[in-house]
Formats: sequence, structure tokens, C-alpha cells
Amino acid sequence: MRKIDPEKHAARRQVILDAAIVCFARKGFHGTSTAEICAEAGMSPGNLFHYFPTKHAIIAAIVEVERQETAEFFRELHEASDLFAALLGFMDIVLGLAADPVYSSLALEIAAEAMRDERIGELVAANDADLRAALSALLEAASARGQIDAAIAPEAGARWIAAIIDGIFGRIAVDPGFKPAEEGPMLHLLLTRFLNPTGDAGGTSSRPAKVE
Repeated sequence: MRKIDPEKHAARRQVILDAAIVCFARKGFHGTSTAEICAEAGMSPGNLFHYFPTKHAIIAAIVEVERQETAEFFRELHEASDLFAALLGFMDIVLGLAADPVYSSLALEIAAEAMRDERIGELVAANDADLRAALSALLEAASARGQIDAAIAPEAGARWIAAIIDGIFGRIAVDPGFKPAEEGPMLHLLLTRFLNPTGDAGGTSSRPAKVE
């Protein structure tokens, strides 16, 4: 039996996922054929099916990669001395992703597919639950350090932050004038008023100036 090189296998798998992301963002899940993914990835259908037996498996893998990356990011985030500033930094990353037309199109496509496909819906719901749990843990730790308003229940605060993230991508779909890359100062101001309205917590250095 031929020995599989794990690094080469992972690299080829990522090539397929990257190609699929471009295709899905351009034409949607249902508008993209496996032949188009193969062409974008520069490989034969037989080679693609060796890694992913179905298009659904590719979608599931994209969602799983997102889950793993988010979990790793939040593990590192907890090492920050100022968790409120770290949260603002995370939201800046969200705005950066939303400003990427490929990523934002893919995010909206996944959200739409989650409403149509029960299996994708379960994966997306699991990702959302993980994100809210990570945000809740971050808020709880920040509250314990006196860096945000202690009156905010971590789970409720996390749910609203997740809703803001969803809203950022939803706004792109309906408002051509919404430019995520330009919205950082206003988002910082809103989150500061929400999480640290008095400016007395440890995250005061992150409080933004007046935004017009």
C-alpha cells in the first residue's frame, strides 16, 4: 500500500477548499459544478473525489475549518492583558473579513444554505454556539478583571455581539454604501458604550474618540 504523505495530503485538500471558496463566492453552491471546482483547483474530478466525495463534503469542510480557526484565535485571545481591547481587535478582524468580497459572499452563501439544508444548518448552528461560548468566556474573564461593565451577563452580551457580527454581513447584502473597512471607529464607540459605558474599567485605553 502506498504511504500517504500527511503534509502533501493536507496541502492538496486546502487547494480544493480554496478553489471551492472562490467558485462558491462567485456562483453560489448550487450554481457551482464540481467540474468548475476542479478547473479552479487544477486537478481532475477523480483526484477531487479522492479528497471530497461530494460537494456537500466540501461545504462541510469549509465550515469546519472556520470553527477550528475561530477556536484557536480565542484561545490566544485569552492571553491578552486587556481583554476589552482584544475584543475590539477581534471585531476589527471581522470588519476586515466583511470587506473581502470573496469572504463576505461566501459567508452570506453559507447562511442562506443553512436555511435550506438541514445538515449545513446543523454545522453552522454548532459554529455559532462555539462562537457565542467563546465570546461569553471572554466577557466573563474581562468582567472579572474589571475591564467591562460587570452588570452585563456574559451569555446575553455574547449573543448580542454575535448578532452584530451577523448584521455586518447582512448589511453588505442590502446597503451598497456600507463600507466595513471604514466602520471601525463607530463600531468601537458602540461596543465601548455597550460594554464599558463609564470608561472606568481596565479597557479605558481602548475607548475611541468622538466619531462623527
